[in-house]
Amino acid sequence: MERRERRDVDVHPEISISLGPEVVSEGLAGVLEFAYTGTIEALNRDTLAKIQAAATTLGVPRVLELCCEEEKIKTGEEKAENEVSVDDQMKLTLQSIRQLWNDRVGCDVELEIGGTLFHVHRVLLAASSDYFRAMFTSGMRECQQLCVALPFVEADELEALIDCSYSGSLLLNWACVFEITGTALQLQFQCALSMCFRFLKEEMDARSCLDVVSFAEAYGIVELTEIANDFVLRHFQNVASTPKFQDMPAEKLRKYLKSNALCVPSELVVFKAVLDWIQACPSQRIGLTKELLNNVYFPLMTFTEFKEVKKAKLWTEHNMETLYLTILDNFCSYNDAPGTLCRVYHPKDILVLVGGDQISVDLSRRIPSLEMWMVNSLRNYTGIVKNLKWKLLGEMPTIPRLSHEVAVLAGKLYVVGGQYYPGRVFVLNLVSRYDPHQNSWERLADLQEKRCNFSMVVLEGMLYVIGGDTDPEINLDSVERYCPNTDSWSFARPLDMTLSCHAATMLDGKIFISGGYQCRYQCLSTMFTYDPDRGTTFLAEMSQPRAYHCMETLNGHMYVAGGLTLDENMTSINQLTCEVYDPVTDTWSAFPNLPIPHVGAASVVLEGMLYVLGGYCEENFREISLVHRYEPTSHNWQNMGKMPGPNNETRACLLHLPDHLRH
Repeated sequence: MERRERRDVDVHPEISISLGPEVVSEGLAGVLEFAYTGTIEALNRDTLAKIQAAATTLGVPRVLELCCEEEKIKTGEEKAENEVSVDDQMKLTLQSIRQLWNDRVGCDVELEIGGTLFHVHRVLLAASSDYFRAMFTSGMRECQQLCVALPFVEADELEALIDCSYSGSLLLNWACVFEITGTALQLQFQCALSMCFRFLKEEMDARSCLDVVSFAEAYGIVELTEIANDFVLRHFQNVASTPKFQDMPAEKLRKYLKSNALCVPSELVVFKAVLDWIQACPSQRIGLTKELLNNVYFPLMTFTEFKEVKKAKLWTEHNMETLYLTILDNFCSYNDAPGTLCRVYHPKDILVLVGGDQISVDLSRRIPSLEMWMVNSLRNYTGIVKNLKWKLLGEMPTIPRLSHEVAVLAGKLYVVGGQYYPGRVFVLNLVSRYDPHQNSWERLADLQEKRCNFSMVVLEGMLYVIGGDTDPEINLDSVERYCPNTDSWSFARPLDMTLSCHAATMLDGKIFISGGYQCRYQCLSTMFTYDPDRGTTFLAEMSQPRAYHCMETLNGHMYVAGGLTLDENMTSINQLTCEVYDPVTDTWSAFPNLPIPHVGAASVVLEGMLYVLGGYCEENFREISLVHRYEPTSHNWQNMGKMPGPNNETRACLLHLPDHLRH
């Protein structure tokens, strides 16, 4: 082929291929660009024929399909609905390369491990692994070798990583993940490494978290170490019941017991954990008893809990009656200064409340709030007495509001829509964003429709606002989505019905919506998924209709609590019953009733527990100033104390705050 211009393609100097006169440089460049990127930027009416000719000669049907789509654009025809995306094109290319590998076509190097040979493509290894890129591109002797020995890795782990390079997927389980991750770190297979880290973070449980801690510390993986240690502290009760806990080094146990992030329902849990650890190897650990028990807040125990301390065989079997008497004195000392001692727990993510109001039948006296409150710490007092330590985080710079929505996207807090009562009802389309690291606000593009009593979720990096009221008497079926890159709102596919005062949450990339009011303001028991492209899919209904309720995702299920429902006379009453939805079986089941009404409450999941905050009572229209927390493991609701300010129609979220704002 005649050389007409410099090409951005490196060709081996010893290889020369004649492609015929019909293949010119522009056409070949287009085919090669498609092979490496999945698209052809230079494809236009001027280059179309040249690229088609090259694709025909070289036998590249997918490039020909792309050229056909370009022809349709040129002639004004509609593009095919099943047009293949760039990402899908690259997946098809990778599948083709994998087939070449399976057929051993073009494999130009062998990797040898203990007599096992792996036939691979040198270029794909270089693209997948920093280690092999350095080996094959930096002039090392392996550049010219047809067989490279790797005596320092295991064949099974390397096979998994090579397969990942050709398939883009990695089959992981707890039996192999640490070995594969170690080899991926050693050979710097970056994509495989990301998959391994994701598995370790997302699949971690009480039985495996201590192994993750040990692995991460051994390899100096700081972020994974922090995540695993945080998991141990947040699930300490469950972790302490595993065999791995009894093998923990003493220094590690000391660190956990002294941490302000240690989350336990009672001090008895801490005592039993220390006791089990000592009894696992008493000859070597008994000398640490006093030091470790100094981290147990015995005065916070109830008399019933302390009876279990008294019954421990530790005191008699190891001649520690004197230590027990000291602990007993410590326990009794609480009576001299009740309420002064508590275990303080600082959650990793901060519960933040935004807006809301104090309830009043006279709308002209309702004053929505600008305030943002944060939970600075959780505190355990004696027995079941607990509360949240609130701190004022700041104020919104715009109009105060209620019946709005909040969401966190890319670490920033979005406050959208709502109502305002300056003597009469105003529905808002205002949107603001708070950056906690800059401690600053900015005004964003307005909603296209004013709305309140709607729901909002985050899906694929965008905000979706769903339904709501645009006027006290008019509810909506519209859905809007916000793109943070362009600061713009656009309408998505509408709902199948108008809807307001409903609840929405996310699970596995799907939007789930429950209850609410439809166009005639009849209370609904519906549950459905909403897809911006495919629309609505109805699921099993709740046992009772409800609106102004909460729904949160917890442990792969949707928990629904609070709100109001209808009695046999179609009169609105408080809804105390609670239900949980299983998406695998498409069924609902009951969990314990709320102890008091929570209509129009805020909700959030923090540290694996469901929080329901404030609201009002439908039957006497009085505000609810309490916070209740549901713990799935004990199946109990706990009173967590009072709200800090506005109680009704406030909204909650979890936000990661810098240290200077937390303390």
